[in-house]
Amino acid sequence: MKTPIIAEKAPKMLTLEPGTYYWCACGKSKNQPFCDGSHAGSEFTPMPFKIDVKKDVWLCQCKHSNNKPYCDGTHRKL
Repeated sequence: MKTPIIAEKAPKMLTLEPGTYYWCACGKSKNQPFCDGSHAGSEFTPMPFKIDVKKDVWLCQCKHSNNKPYCDGTHRKL
């Protein structure tokens, strides 16, 4: 399995409205931490996740979290 590109070694805090979002798994998106289709032709696919109520989230940008799409602090070890 190919290793994703580290977009940034810090999470991105966002306040998200209810809805379905697509987290970038490859690290190539110019719209981090969301997918912009840059994975096309690779083995990576975006990860859909759903938000039920408006809330603050910390989304992983290092692409190595064990709790994707959310940050688990793994970026501190990279």
